[in-house]
Formats: sequence, structure tokens, C-alpha cells
Amino acid sequence: MLKCRTAWRKLAPLARASSTLCRQNVRRTGLHNGRIPAAHMATGPTGGGRENQVYALLVGVTCLGGAIYAYRTVKGDKRRYLERIEEISSRPHKRTEEATASVHVEATEAIETEAVPKPEPEVAPSSEEPSPPVPDAETATSSETTEPLQADEPVLEAAPEEAPAAPLVDEAEPSPPSEPGPAEQTEPIPPPVAESEPALAESPAPEPSEPQAEVAAESAAGLVPAQPSPMLPSHVPYLLIGGGTASFAAARSIRARDPGARVLIVTDEPDLPYMRPPLSKELWFSDDPAVTDTLRFKQWNGKERSIYFQPSSFYIPPEELSNAENGGVAVLTGKKVVHMDVRGNKVKLDDDTEVSYDKCLIATGGVPRNLQVIDRAEEEVKKRTTLFRKIEDFRSLDKVSRNIKSITVIGGGFLGSELACALGRRSQDSGLEVIQMFPERGNMGKVLPEYLSNWTTDKVKKEGVKVISEALVKSVTCKDDQLEIKLKDGRSVKTDHIVAAVGLEPNVDLAKSAGLEVDSDFGGYRVNAELQARSNIWVAGDAACFYDIRLGRRRVEHHDHAVVSGRLAGENMTGANKPYWHQSMFWSDLGPDVGYEAIGIVDSSLPTVGVFAKATAKDTPKAATEESGTGIRSESETEDVASNAVASSAPAPAVTQKDDFGKGVIFYLRDKVVVGIILWNVFNRMPIARKIIKDGEEHADLNEVAKLFNIHED
Repeated sequence: MLKCRTAWRKLAPLARASSTLCRQNVRRTGLHNGRIPAAHMATGPTGGGRENQVYALLVGVTCLGGAIYAYRTVKGDKRRYLERIEEISSRPHKRTEEATASVHVEATEAIETEAVPKPEPEVAPSSEEPSPPVPDAETATSSETTEPLQADEPVLEAAPEEAPAAPLVDEAEPSPPSEPGPAEQTEPIPPPVAESEPALAESPAPEPSEPQAEVAAESAAGLVPAQPSPMLPSHVPYLLIGGGTASFAAARSIRARDPGARVLIVTDEPDLPYMRPPLSKELWFSDDPAVTDTLRFKQWNGKERSIYFQPSSFYIPPEELSNAENGGVAVLTGKKVVHMDVRGNKVKLDDDTEVSYDKCLIATGGVPRNLQVIDRAEEEVKKRTTLFRKIEDFRSLDKVSRNIKSITVIGGGFLGSELACALGRRSQDSGLEVIQMFPERGNMGKVLPEYLSNWTTDKVKKEGVKVISEALVKSVTCKDDQLEIKLKDGRSVKTDHIVAAVGLEPNVDLAKSAGLEVDSDFGGYRVNAELQARSNIWVAGDAACFYDIRLGRRRVEHHDHAVVSGRLAGENMTGANKPYWHQSMFWSDLGPDVGYEAIGIVDSSLPTVGVFAKATAKDTPKAATEESGTGIRSESETEDVASNAVASSAPAPAVTQKDDFGKGVIFYLRDKVVVGIILWNVFNRMPIARKIIKDGEEHADLNEVAKLFNIHED
């Protein structure tokens, strides 16, 4: 029809011109004869009749030719229309043939060899069915060509009829037999990925060319793992980075609120989640010579337990996590998360394996600090230095302490004092010389008031430890197969091995790649009241810098905080949206006879008020564990409340002897408000202390407050 209309537009001006010329001739003839020669045009009169006949014949021939041309054009258009509809109906087959015809002969042979054709009834409608409209067919073709492909699948889809098929030139090389052919790629339903991935892993990938530069770039960026772990699921709903107390507490909390949850814990340690406090406490007092292998110990109450939170049977293998009908907790050991893509919700492991997630917890804990003089020292000094943190550190130090004559613990805090007492107790039987040095005047001088620090120092000395206070290390060298520690005041100490217990540095290695904020004052990831660093990322344990509604922004490095913050983070990962208002506690034991529990800010630079009483046989860590039934005392106390606290009716002593610190309570004040409390050989009273700090009130007489802890009862 379009061609007919075009022809008519070309002939119409000629016909109009002929008609105009005919009328002009008629007028001229009339003027000569004096009348209108109406009949002369038919009879062919003289004076212009022949010309009129020629023009009339020309018009007639033109109209007849136009009619014939229009008829043929309409008939041809109809035939071509029917052919077009038929071609569109069978496009799934024609598109493949036309695409393969436009490439090299080698590409055509390769594609024809590996193609697996589909049955025709599934892709082409029968001739009896009505032909689909042209717009619908074009829309369907567009949706097929733009369908996203898997990262591991080759790009074999043919281009539409209007576009050239040149980008398929690089597919000339043969592909593995299991790869989908062109017929499969053009289907609305993509081929199963599970069938093609093993073949792709076993055979080399085709050499990429320029049209596949984008796919090659994605592979180089890590989107396609260079060495994927075949046993690891590619996606998990809950990903927990770190295998410590906080991660385990979060996993248990997630499973409690979502029984069918699938949780994956990734840890760079070779061990399943375990508790760290026994590494510097009870394990050193075990009578079992194989304790380094079994990692089972007797608590002060005589009960035996393992250092691991749960046996291996509690967890499911990582390869079974995706298909576990009821979900479960899987632990991937010996793997470290080295990169975190917050926008893409995925992480990369140190073997280039990628795992995507829905919710993620960062519980990476910390790494022990070292002295700068040791970091700068020769390699032999570093080999003879232990940074105590993990199970392997305990095993190594236990072995070393049995084969040397002298060992020096540098550090007067919780860890250093506990290890010094543990090694000192062992030295009584083995003859091992144990030295503890620290820059403070007394043991735990940064935490305890001076009088109590001095008393604790004497207690450590009685355990067989040689204490060197106010010791600032200047250098460490190795001479005559011994380490020589030179102090800034000129003193010198020779020893065989060093244990550096000088603090913990929060592990924030993922902050840069993840774009997470690190607190400049306290270290660790800054989180909100719900322990969130991002909308789907939480942080718990030592690595979290949180805001305490009573004490301001803080970072805590103790077991109880790891338990409670991990549990709360797990609840919030399942939608609880709870704020972290818990006042975590910590405890330390200097052997089975002396121990203390603390909460809040315990800083020896703050004003303190101590109320003490005479201790009895039940006022020891051993007796406390007998009553609670567990050596990890916070496990029995974090759920308690202090609503029924009743003050003792016994009167407080008028004067407390300076050297009688059997048991008592030490209050730490800031602006006359209690911000920290230490319970010295007073156990199972932490909920009361927690309530006092939570109230944040001024107290005129702290002796009356001390009665709440019943320290004057026999």
C-alpha cells in the first residue's frame, strides 16, 4: 500500500497538468468559433481536437497503469506480510541460523557441534494457531536478549535480526560439552547452573576477546572466585565474622529466635568457638598432663568441663548448610575475611572465595599488643616472645615453661597478673623462675587503689613470683642464649622467655574496605545503640565501640560484654531492635583463694571509697563456683535482677584495718556519683552493683550502700 500511494503521488501532477491543458484548448476553440464546442472533443474538430484526444488517451493510460500497479503492489504487500508473520512465528529458530551465518565458518561449525536443540513444539507455534501481533513478538525477543546470565555462563545468545552478530566471534573455540548451546541460551528459561558449573571448573575457560572484556574484568575483581571453595555455600542468611564468644552468643540467639536459621561462622583460628578466660586461669591448675590436648579442666568447684562452648556434633558441616532442612550453625575454620563489600552484601576470604549474606556480624575481637622495643629487636628476641591470646599460645607457653629455667611476664594488668600467679604456682614444683615487671607501683595499679594494689602485689609474691615494679623497658637483646632486658633506670634482667601482656588492640582490618567508622579515642567500630554499624551490619565484643547511656562512649574487652553484646546483636539481626543498655562485668582470679568482680569504670585515678570486712571460708572464687555451678561466673549472673536486694542489718565496723582486705566493696566516684564498683572476694552480688550504677544517684553514706552486698554477714 505504501508503494501504491507513492506511485499515485508521482502520477497525480501529470494528470492534473494534462487536464489543465485540455481545458485551455477548449477555451481557445470557443473564442474562435464564438460558442462552446462541447461536441468537438468527441468528434475531433479542427483547431485542437487531435491534441485533446492525445491528452485524453494519456490520462486514460496513466489511470489504467496506476490501477494495475496498485493491484500488483497490494497483492505483493499481502504476500510479504504473510511471509513476515510466518517468519516472526518461527523466529527462535531463524534467529539462531541468521546469527551463526554471520560469523566465521569455524564459529558456525563449533556452535553446530555443541548445540542441543529443543523440541520444536516448545519454541514454535503450529500453523493452525493464530499468528501473534508484531509488537508482542518484538517485546518477547527483547526480553530474551536482555535476560541476565550467570557469571560462569558463556555469552552465546544471538543478537536480534536488525543487529549484527559480530560479538560472537570469540566463541569459535570449542567449549566443554556440558556448556549450554545457542538453542538453550535463547530460551526464556535459562539452563540449570548446577549442571554447567562442574564442567566449567574442570576445563579451561575460553580465551576472552574484546566483546567479553566486561566479564573478564568482573573475574579479575573477584566476582568470579579464582579458587572457589567447592564445599562452601555461596550465600548465607546470617554471616558471623570471628569465632569467639560474641559470635557464638549471637549464633545461639539467632537460632533461639529463628529456629530454622542458617548461620555461618568464619574464623581464622583452627578451633571451634571456645571461651578464653580459662586459658589464663583454670587450665594452668589442672593435674591432667594431657590438658593441652584435651583442653578440659576442673573448675574451682571440682566440676570438669571443656573449654569449647559446644562439641563438634553441635555444628553442621559448611557444605550441608544450604540444604539443611531445619537450618543450623556451621563453622568455617582457618579462613580469614580479607575484604568486605557493604553495598554488594558479600565478603571475600583469603582464598578468593566470595560469600554473600543477608545479615552480617563483625566480632573479630582483637590482637595482643607488643612492646615497640621487641618489635624493633632482632628475630631471635621475637621467637622467644609470646603474645598470649589463643589456644595455640597456651599450648606453646605451657611447653616452653616446662623446658626453660626463667620466664618474665611484662605487664601488670589482668592477664599479666593471672599468668604470673599461674606460672608462679607451677614454679613451686618445677623450680621455674617467674618474674613479673610493670611500670606501675603495684600490681594492677591502673585499676585498684594504691593500698589494694600493694596488697595484691604481696599476694602475687607469695605465689612464688619475683615482682619488679616501676619498670620501663628500654631494650631487649639476645646474649649467650638468653634474653637481656634493660630498663630505663639502669636495671637489667636476664631471662629465657618473655610473655608480653600489655593490652589488646581491636581488630578493625575490615574498616577500610567496608567503609566503617573507627573511633579515634577508644578504637573499635563505632556502632549505634543497637550495635549497628550499617543497616545490615552489627558489631559485638571487643571490636565494638558503643555508647553507654550512663558512662558515655566505651569499649570493653571482657567475657561478659562479649556474651551480652553478642546475644543482643543476634536478637537485633532477627528484628528485635533492642538498645544495648547492659552494664557488663568482668572478673579476675589470682588463684583459687583471691578473686574479684568489677563493673563500670574502674580507674585508679578516680576517687574511691572501700568498705571491707573479714573474709570467711566461703568468700573465695572456689566457693563462688560451688554455689553457682560454673566457673564462668557471668553466665549465671547476666540474667539476674536486683529487685529484691535487702540491706544487711549488721552494723558496719567503725574502722577497717589497713591490711585486712579479706572481702569488701570498692566504689569509684565521678562527680560524687558511683561509676564503677569492685567486689573483692564478694560473689553473686553483681546485679546489685549494676542497679546502683544504672540509678546514677549521689549517696551521702556509701557504708550504707555497702550493706546491700551483705559483706558483714558471717
